[in-house]
Amino acid sequence: MPMLKAIIKKTIIYLLNLEARLILFRHKPRIAAVTGTVGKTSSKEVIYRVLASKFSVRKSEKSYNSEFGVPLAIIGAKSGWSNPLRWLWILCRGLFVLVKRHYPHWLVLEAGVDKPGDMDNFVSLVSADLAVITRLAEVPVHIEAFKKRERLVEEKLKIIKALKKGGNLIINGDDEELLTLIGERKINAFTFGFSPDNDLLASNYHLLFKEKEGRMAPEGIAFKVEYKGKIVPVRIEGAFGRQSVYAVLSALSAGVLLGMNLVEIVEVASQYAPPPGRLRLLKGVKNTYILDDTYNSSPAALEAALEVLRELPAKRKIAVLGDMLELGEYTIDEHKKAGKRAAAAADVIFTVGPRAKFMAEGARESGFPSERIFSFSDSNEAKKEVQRNLEEGDLVLVKGSQAMRMERIVEEIMAEPDKKEILLARQEKEWHN
Repeated sequence: MPMLKAIIKKTIIYLLNLEARLILFRHKPRIAAVTGTVGKTSSKEVIYRVLASKFSVRKSEKSYNSEFGVPLAIIGAKSGWSNPLRWLWILCRGLFVLVKRHYPHWLVLEAGVDKPGDMDNFVSLVSADLAVITRLAEVPVHIEAFKKRERLVEEKLKIIKALKKGGNLIINGDDEELLTLIGERKINAFTFGFSPDNDLLASNYHLLFKEKEGRMAPEGIAFKVEYKGKIVPVRIEGAFGRQSVYAVLSALSAGVLLGMNLVEIVEVASQYAPPPGRLRLLKGVKNTYILDDTYNSSPAALEAALEVLRELPAKRKIAVLGDMLELGEYTIDEHKKAGKRAAAAADVIFTVGPRAKFMAEGARESGFPSERIFSFSDSNEAKKEVQRNLEEGDLVLVKGSQAMRMERIVEEIMAEPDKKEILLARQEKEWHN
């Protein structure tokens, strides 16, 4: 039976890729491809919003960036999960898309790397007009599938091969390693970031607040962006942290390279709202707030989330942190480092999962009081205890890798659980099953 499933899977992947290749050849859409170790999905979402203000655009659904996900995005379908009839329907849809007259002018695709060869598959399928590299983290997610970090970085950088002649490479210019690697390849790149040498420059980043129910509540972020001497203010409600700034800058970079008006695309990008599970601020029970960052976790992403927890004001700050998976030999050290960072940002720490116990250990090693650290085996076990410990005025960060299902904890403590299907990650029937 496992062998039969493997054969069926390979057959479906082959047919999906064949249809996707034929669709691209037939319709010849322009393509923006996004990769990196942090911030791919958020960047993709803002790039989509900017391009959609002028063009007919399709984007990868959710975080579709795998061997299944990219052809599904090209076809314009959602995953068939384990339902053979649904996959048959998707393949039939692919044939219909192939012969139909109208197709989007642009595709915005995530190029994810879970294992060696993933970017080779992407490059063999896609020729991009724009390629965006968001950031290279010191310890990337999925690193356990690679023998060395350098091999994972090299796999990511293969996206450059996907660029068409005359295409534009856009990179985070604040990432010194990325700048060096691109420079060594003698490739011209358009850069964005806070450092003054960037082509698109951000400055004056600060938080926004407004009064709610008699107290000042965080509302979003604001900053200024400068390009060729023109300075435009940016204000984004519902987004937090410098990582959100980088996502917006990547989209503004794409827009200006396509000749779009900076003021107009800033207005469009300012309407961006983070996808579910990506550092979204939700109202919690007992008059609390939740930073829902449950979609996934990695050392760099967790560090960014803890920085947001640190900078937002609250009566108490609580970090509810699950295992970070696929870190291989870095697992223990990175969880301990995360625990020390959590100790510097939070007043109370909950850990979820066997690896996250090393976060608790790291927090204790940094002098954090043991009586304010609580450890649980899984999210179902933790959720009631988190809810019981909440007090009015608390701010709660909830984050962990996908398999930890940390959204269950958010559901337990959110003020509007009836809206969970639109507010939380992984609410499809297949995830619940």
